[in-house]
Amino acid sequence: MSILALGRIRRRQRARGAVVAAAAAGLALVLLLLALVLGVAGVPPQRALPAVFGVGDRLDLLVVQQLRLPRALAAVLAGAAFGLAGALFQSTLRNNLASPDILGISGGASLGAVTAVVGYGASGGVVTLSALGGGIAAAVAIWALAWRGGLHGLRFVLVGVGVSYVCASLISWRLSEADHRDAGSVLLWTVGSVADVRDELLGLLAAGVAVLAVLAALVARDQRRLALGDDHAASLGLHAGRARATALLIGVGLVALATAVAGPVAFVALVSPAIARRLLDDGGPALAASAAVGAALTIGADVVGQHALGPMTAPVGVVTGLVGAPYLLWLLARSERGGR
Repeated sequence: MSILALGRIRRRQRARGAVVAAAAAGLALVLLLLALVLGVAGVPPQRALPAVFGVGDRLDLLVVQQLRLPRALAAVLAGAAFGLAGALFQSTLRNNLASPDILGISGGASLGAVTAVVGYGASGGVVTLSALGGGIAAAVAIWALAWRGGLHGLRFVLVGVGVSYVCASLISWRLSEADHRDAGSVLLWTVGSVADVRDELLGLLAAGVAVLAVLAALVARDQRRLALGDDHAASLGLHAGRARATALLIGVGLVALATAVAGPVAFVALVSPAIARRLLDDGGPALAASAAVGAALTIGADVVGQHALGPMTAPVGVVTGLVGAPYLLWLLARSERGGR
């Protein structure tokens, strides 16, 4: 195949990726508007949109700006962070099971945040830094335990599952020793919830996701080279180990930020890249599309949890868990069949 033909294929892939990412982002915006409109205090779209920008009567401003908009923005931003992190992990480790929540990265970030809140009464940026420290510590532990003269994707996943269980046990222990009121609020957060989002954390999440998304875009070409194998990447002048560590560190930062705000929302990081790859149908890392799909999935799950269950409500993590668990079982079954 000629270089010109390869160039045309690559341009078509980029165009399709942009279309998929834009479509998923548009769906996320529609769902965000739906989240602003639905509820006991109904605010129609023609009043909800002006209220976002501070125009309208006092009741509309209270409902939209103070109650619904922070929650919806947290869901969109956290979902985008989880989706992008999942794409980075899966493309870097070349394993569709390599999701931060399965590997224990989310568990480490959760443990750091829970320790800061329950143990020291921390809030705001301290919680975010604690989540980041916990996520990095979990990643370092997994990396050290999985390294055997190289980094094998399956070994990394298996070690990560073990670390995830250790983190879950330590979180349960911290909660059992906490004050009942603290334990109750933190327990809801550990399920994955955007019900009570503080403005300072939302600002940190927005700024952090913006910076890390730019860094992820800068390493996107390296991700495509890594997907071809370490030898091929090296022939193109890429240091595979350094590129892999950089991508994983960006992913850890995204997971830590999202977890500090929304808790460890289950399966978004696992499912979003799979949906994006299926829509793109080119096997690439699909970073932008995964982020947009993650945003749409998370805000959609929160809308379903709040308004589609009749008199009951469910945290966003419960809804994503119900959707993601069957996919994980299917993926495991397919992997087992493929290994025979």
